[in-house]
Amino acid sequence: MQLKLKLTVAAVTAAVASLATAQEVVRIGHVAPLSGPQAHYGKDNENGARMAVEELNAQGFTIGGKQVKFELLAEDDAADPKQGTAAAQKLCDAKAAGVVGHLNSGTTIPAAKVYNDCGIPHVTGAATNPNLSKPGYKTTFRIIANDNALGAGLAAYASETLKLKTVAVVDDRTAYGQGLASVFKKVAAEKGIKVVDEQFTTDKATDFMAILTAIKSKNPDAIFYGGMDPQAGPMLRQMEQLGMSNVKFFGGDGLCTTEIAKLTAGAKTLNNMVCAEGGASLAKMPGGMAWKAKYDAKYPNQYQIYSPYTYDATMLLADAMKRAGSWDPKVYIPELLKSNYKGVTANIAFESNGEMKNPAITLYHYPDGKKTPLN
Repeated sequence: MQLKLKLTVAAVTAAVASLATAQEVVRIGHVAPLSGPQAHYGKDNENGARMAVEELNAQGFTIGGKQVKFELLAEDDAADPKQGTAAAQKLCDAKAAGVVGHLNSGTTIPAAKVYNDCGIPHVTGAATNPNLSKPGYKTTFRIIANDNALGAGLAAYASETLKLKTVAVVDDRTAYGQGLASVFKKVAAEKGIKVVDEQFTTDKATDFMAILTAIKSKNPDAIFYGGMDPQAGPMLRQMEQLGMSNVKFFGGDGLCTTEIAKLTAGAKTLNNMVCAEGGASLAKMPGGMAWKAKYDAKYPNQYQIYSPYTYDATMLLADAMKRAGSWDPKVYIPELLKSNYKGVTANIAFESNGEMKNPAITLYHYPDGKKTPLN
């Protein structure tokens, strides 16, 4: 009896050791604002990455002949640059094999240096400031159109389709808001639209009456806002209160959410909004509608905008690891750059600086409060 027990313990120990050897843990980091006014974006992003990790694990994914288990290390940067770099360093210290994120340009740009210094690749499907790729880090990748495309697309629509003549420009002083506003302003001027006023606010503000009253005195055809939906919602409500119901309202992907309809609380000025989003609409994405059905079943009423991209970014990292036969960043980063990955959002391939080749952009408006593509 005693011998049998010893054999059983020995067998269990051997089986556990064999299982540990057979299945390696590969950590993928994810960073976004999970607290604060932008938490709805951050949770949506995390959902996309988590969905990909769960699907990869269900597949019994192998790298270099070894079965691996992916683990998502989710960090909150609260849309704050200092917290963003702290989260990046934490993921470096945790020996993450790669990172999906960040969401905001203001957090992604400083975090990119941290990832470069510790040699971990990060893939963003949300941060759009063109300055992200300027340092030339071999660890930085973006799978969405940048602000040069978004700002130019909006300015072209304002001029060529709507035939607008004057605009006021407001930004929230973040890397994202300022960058997008400067591109729009430059292209709008080139197309003959006169900028009659420039104002700025912060990404924490909710009262815009003074700014809007100043703008109203200049009587512009439109307002361009460089910022996110927690500010755009109240701004649109206050425009209605001031009788600015005929003024068009433009913004980038930070406004193109489902949440904006709630944040405007029924203000009719939402009908005047046009926003630009990097990438195709869900209906025009290669796998968009089928993927969205799976997402909604798993995370009801949580979809915002970027989760298909965080899903693809996670799958993209895994695909590069598989092709390289290794999850060591030094080994698989060259394969990541050579990606030709058929994702849910697009066929993903990179320029030499980590920018996506031939990214699409889509313009949206909100008839009756429903996000609807214009192109």
